[in-house]
Amino acid sequence: MSEAQASEMDVFHKGICEWSWKENKVFELALAMVDENHPQRWEVVAALLGGKKSAGEIQKHYVILLEDLELIESGKLDQQLGEARPCLLVEGIKSLCFSVDETNM
Repeated sequence: MSEAQASEMDVFHKGICEWSWKENKVFELALAMVDENHPQRWEVVAALLGGKKSAGEIQKHYVILLEDLELIESGKLDQQLGEARPCLLVEGIKSLCFSVDETNM
């Protein structure tokens, strides 16, 4: 991925969830490094992110990550990896995904 593509991806992603792509990558690495039973896990992860996020924001983001993983593993996400298509979860059972042609009406 080129630097320009990474930058575009970062801007797009940050607009969605207020976390940049780079912050998410550091977050994931920090989670792998800090034991889940560490009494100050969220504070340590926040420090590894440079103190830009609070321990509360870190913990909330972790819960969102777990929810996303559960959705993916449940098979309710009707999308292939690497395929960028807008999706809409309908009634918590099935998602509707659109191709580029369908969204450019």
